[in-house]
Amino acid sequence: MDVERIRADFPILASVIYMDSASTSLTPEPVLDAVLEYYRGYRANVGRGVHRLAGITSQKYNDAHRKVGEFICAEGGLIFTKNTTEAINMVASGLKWERGDRVVTTLLEHHSNFLPWLRLKEKGIIQELDIVKPNQEGLLEASDLEDRIDDRTRLVAVTHISNVLGTILPIKEISAICSEKNTLLLVDGAQSVPHIGVDVEELGCDFFAFSGHKMLGPTGTGALWVKDLEVIEPSFFGGGMIEDVSQDNYKLAAGYERFEAGTPNIAGGIGLGRAVDYLTAVGMDEIMSHESKMTRMVLEGLSEIENVHVYGSTNLKDRIGVVSFNIEGVNPHDVALMLDEASDIMVRSGHHCCMPLLKYLGLEGTVRASLYLYNTEAEVDKFLETVEEITNVV
Repeated sequence: MDVERIRADFPILASVIYMDSASTSLTPEPVLDAVLEYYRGYRANVGRGVHRLAGITSQKYNDAHRKVGEFICAEGGLIFTKNTTEAINMVASGLKWERGDRVVTTLLEHHSNFLPWLRLKEKGIIQELDIVKPNQEGLLEASDLEDRIDDRTRLVAVTHISNVLGTILPIKEISAICSEKNTLLLVDGAQSVPHIGVDVEELGCDFFAFSGHKMLGPTGTGALWVKDLEVIEPSFFGGGMIEDVSQDNYKLAAGYERFEAGTPNIAGGIGLGRAVDYLTAVGMDEIMSHESKMTRMVLEGLSEIENVHVYGSTNLKDRIGVVSFNIEGVNPHDVALMLDEASDIMVRSGHHCCMPLLKYLGLEGTVRASLYLYNTEAEVDKFLETVEEITNVV
């Protein structure tokens, strides 16, 4: 993988070392060009006109759906959303819940895959929310969930990869258990789709949600893949999502259109399609290999620095390049500010929208360095050097 060629598409990297991609990735010039091309060259609405520009826009928007679907090896059923949060909430509000239904989730979840289920319980829509705890390394076995899934469990909602610890969950094994027990499975893929090859058919889930802004795409973009669109109802109603309307009734459009009422984020969707083209051209296997090397460097380097505590598994087979750590006696926000001020290194600090997990681990927050295809070994060396310098002055 030619990292220097890739970095040329991200001008901002000339002035900073960006290690906050788990929050939001940078966006390459070809994606920006695709967005601007829409606004400058053929701006029109989708599915609402027969003139030339409307035809071009509709075709490119449909092509973007196809590209993003192919990227996760999905056939049909791919709905564009504004992010993972909206996608998960569409399932929470769209499922036909029945009295006594239960939801099983884990303590590893981002608030986006925790609060919707907590809210359903609060409103009495579901009877119980069962929360499975990981071990101290943030690892879960499929068997940890098996005993918690009973004949009243309507849905299991789990993250594919922890946004705090970078640990990977055994989704295929969890899926097999859900299938055996006739339970629906929702997977939060926000941290997996940008970094590892994903095949939703192989994973065996019923719903798969992810965000565009973490995978080189524009902000305000994301997707929800649904195995069977008839399982959920639309959350929003309005223009563009119907086939026919009378004074007394309506008929929903077929396919993803029924879930995209109103004018969508057309430029964002086209930009997300271009981001998928970009990642495909680089190659997900290449990206995984590159990130794995740097993750090893980070883990090994931090382990050698006195008074630094790293959280999560140190086994590269269990994780991706999302590394949370603390420096003993120093507030995570202070560490993040010092990294920025001393070496122009951008990292995340705080609870990472994952308060229940942090409380379970006995932490108020962590510093999180997250790597992506545009990071280099030289940047990792600079990061480790600066962390060590901070430990020497505090």
